[in-house]
This record gives sequence, structure tokens and C-alpha cells, in this order.
Amino acid sequence: MTDDARHMGRAIALALAAMGRTWPNPAVACVIARGDEVLAEAATASGGRPHAEEQAVPAAGEAARGATAYVTLEPCGARSSGRKSCSHFLVEAGIQRVVIAALDPSPFASGRGVERLRKAGLEVETGLLAEDARVLYEGYLHRLETGRPMVRTARDGAGFDAQFAAAPRADLKAELTRLGEAGYTRLWVPEGDLAEALRAQGLLTG
Repeated sequence: MTDDARHMGRAIALALAAMGRTWPNPAVACVIARGDEVLAEAATASGGRPHAEEQAVPAAGEAARGATAYVTLEPCGARSSGRKSCSHFLVEAGIQRVVIAALDPSPFASGRGVERLRKAGLEVETGLLAEDARVLYEGYLHRLETGRPMVRTARDGAGFDAQFAAAPRADLKAELTRLGEAGYTRLWVPEGDLAEALRAQGLLTG
């Protein structure tokens, strides 16, 4: 296994461990390394902030200069809060190369993060272990596309934002839209009447 694959694999594992605790933001992880040496690593904090890059860059300190950052999702090029973006953090840290698993189609990234990094002279590579990272962002992407969180059947809530609870005869699409507006991306339901009602309306994924 190459250093790149190993470091990205570690980043994906960190993000997976944070899933279900970071909404309204997706679970993202950043590993900063030089060769086979890991200088710093972090995942999105509970509640969605601070972002992974915001934590990993200060942890690496001056050692980040000239290093490579492995990020599971494209660093934001702008922030909804107007604060400094994650791509800015990487540029200012002196990172030389950024390897990204998945691109982010949200209005705050959508290529803007990659563009900002490249304009600043950083080498950017995308798509490494993208399939392994897919589970991290399927709910997030579903919400961006439909306005609703993804709903799946499960036995427990591990890795999910919350359990979806509603009467089977309720306006399920409206309820999910409301939760999507609140920032939820992945919800779960046990098998039963509610799951069947969601399935009948095409609102259940898998």
C-alpha cells in the first residue's frame, strides 16, 4: 500500500468514527503527513465545528509547511459564517499538496476549494479511495439534491444523525423536508409500518 492510500485510509476511518455526531455538517477528516510520517490528524468536531482542517493545521504547526494534506471531502472555498475557509487554512499553513477523496457540490465548495488551492500554487489530486469515502457523504449529497435527509432501515442509530419518528399517515415528505432544512442528512427507522410507508412513497433508501 502506498503512503497516499494509507493516509487517506486513515482519514476515512477517522471520518467514519465521527459520523452521526457532526450534523449539520458532514463528517470530514484531515491527515497531514510527510512521507510515511503523520504530523497531525483530526475529524469534524461534534456539532459540525470546528472543521477537520481547522484542527489539524494548528496541531501540525510549522511542520505542515511543505507537507501533504489528505482530506476526505473537498475543503470549502467559502464559509456560510463568513469565517476563513478550510482552503485558506491549508494555503496559509504552507501545505504543498492536497489529496482529496470526494468533491463537494455544495455552494460553499463546488470546485471553489480546489480552484483556490491550485491558484495558490498547491498541487491537488482528487478521487483517491472515492468509493471507500462514498458512505460518508451519501446522506449529505442526498440532502443537497432533494432537500431531504436520506432514510434507511437499521437496527440501531450507529452512524446516523437521528431516528426518524412520524405517524405512517403523516405527510412524510414534508416532515423530511423540515428535517433537511434543519441540517439532518442520515436518518434511520426500524422495519415496520413507518418503513413500509416511506418505502411506498419512494422515501426510503436501501
